[in-house]
Amino acid sequence: MISPLLSNIYLHEVLDKWFEEVVRSRLKGKGFLIRYADDGLLCFENEEDARRVMEVLPKRFEKYGLTIHPEKTRLVMFVRPESEPREKRETFSFLGFMHYWGKSRKGNWIIKRSTEKGRFARALKKVSDWCKRNRHLPISEQHAQLTRKLTGHYSYYGITGNSRLLANFRYQVIRVWRKWLSRRSRSGYISWEKFILLMRRYTLPPVRIMHSVYSVKL
Repeated sequence: MISPLLSNIYLHEVLDKWFEEVVRSRLKGKGFLIRYADDGLLCFENEEDARRVMEVLPKRFEKYGLTIHPEKTRLVMFVRPESEPREKRETFSFLGFMHYWGKSRKGNWIIKRSTEKGRFARALKKVSDWCKRNRHLPISEQHAQLTRKLTGHYSYYGITGNSRLLANFRYQVIRVWRKWLSRRSRSGYISWEKFILLMRRYTLPPVRIMHSVYSVKL
């Protein structure tokens, strides 16, 4: 897989170096760039800076034969809720996480992150499809595979503040596992009472926060 590597190197020249060497020195306020592969997030303290860069960015990409994704690229007024009405509060998705404003335990406004809805749905569908295709495997083998899938999900989405959606994902995985185990045969229906007993032997891994990501007060 050389293409992702080459595109990453290419974007480093087209976007990263350009932002550091040309854009940053012309900003009126603070600004920084976060990029992973072909996904990028440009943050600006000053709205005018953001609009100016948004205007020239497509031209910069076009110069090197690249285009900006028309649906994923947008300008977000991501400011503290106390400075605007609640109904106008915006969110944005980046690298599979929904970013939004929330309150810390001390009552301060902080940026929080949760699994993006589309990513959640796709991940669950993959598990459901796998359970459907492999429902006739021995339960011990299914359990081992589902354990690996949940552990992988926690490894990526297990960040501070996302435990509720992790717990919901685990619960939904349990539901689809029971659903497809019940369809192994015409007489294979498994009640929740029976399935709970089965789960005592084949327990799926509990929710784990793998990354402690704390948002500072802004």
